[in-house]
Amino acid sequence: MASIEKLPMLAEGQKMLTEELARLKAERPLIIDAIEEARAHGDLSENAEYHAAKERQGQIEASIADIEDRLSRAQVIDPSMLSGDKIVFGATVTLLDDDDKPVKYQIVGQTEADAKTGKISYNSPLGRALIGKKVDDEVEVTVPSGDRFYLVSKIEFI
Repeated sequence: MASIEKLPMLAEGQKMLTEELARLKAERPLIIDAIEEARAHGDLSENAEYHAAKERQGQIEASIADIEDRLSRAQVIDPSMLSGDKIVFGATVTLLDDDDKPVKYQIVGQTEADAKTGKISYNSPLGRALIGKKVDDEVEVTVPSGDRFYLVSKIEFI
């Protein structure tokens, strides 16, 4: 029997997925109308509008199925309820880079990941390297631009 893999995410990630699902479901009737209108134009074999609408319908249905799957496997984690001295999902970590310049990241799910805002996925190279580390641990990460070294200076659960 296959076990269902839970998808850790923050409440904001779950909210983003729920909103995207509602938006896609609202688009369904519009696509059906577009298909009906294009079908009324006659010969379907050379009807670009019909084929474009059918393709969009397929994309929407695939996206809806994917989001519904992710939401059904969601394990919502509230970082403020966590504690400890190791980096885990939801932790906000302050690192010192090679130049002792502090950088701050929160370990989040794939849905919420946005490096520009300091949110990195637990599946990213840096996220995987950080999980389980403690303050004063050194972290080496291989990224496309080469090897990077960090020192864990602070772990927060906010």
